[in-house]
Amino acid sequence: MDFIAIGDTVVDEFIKLKEAHVSCDVNHDNCTISMKWGDKIPYDSSVLVPAVGNAANAAVSAARLGLSTGFISNVGKDRFGEEILAVFKREGVDTEYIAVNDGIPTNHHYVLSYEAERTILIRHEAYPYLIPKELVPPKWVYLSSVGEHTEAFHNELLEWLRAHRETKLAFQPGTFQIKMGKEKLAGLYAIAEVVAVNKEEAERILEIGETGIKELLEKMRALGPKIALITDGTNGAYASDGAQVLKVPMYPDQSPPANRTGAGDAMTSTFVAALALGKSLEEALLWGPVNSMSVVRHIGAQKGLLTRAELEKLLTSAPAEYRVLPL
Repeated sequence: MDFIAIGDTVVDEFIKLKEAHVSCDVNHDNCTISMKWGDKIPYDSSVLVPAVGNAANAAVSAARLGLSTGFISNVGKDRFGEEILAVFKREGVDTEYIAVNDGIPTNHHYVLSYEAERTILIRHEAYPYLIPKELVPPKWVYLSSVGEHTEAFHNELLEWLRAHRETKLAFQPGTFQIKMGKEKLAGLYAIAEVVAVNKEEAERILEIGETGIKELLEKMRALGPKIALITDGTNGAYASDGAQVLKVPMYPDQSPPANRTGAGDAMTSTFVAALALGKSLEEALLWGPVNSMSVVRHIGAQKGLLTRAELEKLLTSAPAEYRVLPL
């Protein structure tokens, strides 16, 4: 295969709130959402979206862009697990390596959505994470969010990657992987072709405070990856391979976002898929924000993911200001 994603998959339940209050600091950072405690709080709607999660979104993104794609993950032997498998099969993602677990439920997250932003209540079940013995080395492995207490699994994956140097690693650390600390995952950072994070995640991984993008790129590359990719919300995205330090703005869209869930996954997975398709660093950086723009038009992280033809059409019609520049 061209691309195999590794990580958890979940059912997201989007709960659109009607009444809430959001407070931010002067830079519109460190925002909190509050609601009345002990009250009955009305909500506008609830929507179930199966087969999502960082790695799951990446698998669907790569498949739609034309890569032969598989997924190493876990589901429960329940209704949600069946729905997840059906989604991947419909999307053309190979499900051979998805384990169905009897007695462990499928991951279920709750997305509290208010205006265009969201907060996600997460719970990752304690699945038995394993590298399939029959795994045929793909061209790329895309590693992202898994549950807690998975240090042994990450060590097993590192040894597998060291034994199969023909496979390139893209690493998009999830919540618990960041909590593990860069020391425990030093081998994976060092062997990676691409490490992709947002600005706040980079600062947490590096255990530093507010830092400029250029310095963050340098410090992330110092962990070992050939390419560091950092996204910074509406400010755009940045990448460095040591020889080049590049930036790209958001792809312009006249319509306001419906929900930002999955925007980062779309950016990162599309960037990696472009590299897997033989695109240059500059071309890959141009591809990512196009898919991210499309995703935030919809509820759920996958509905707006583009095919390669759709993405290339949008690129050809992009305004002159949408271009990659040196940082």
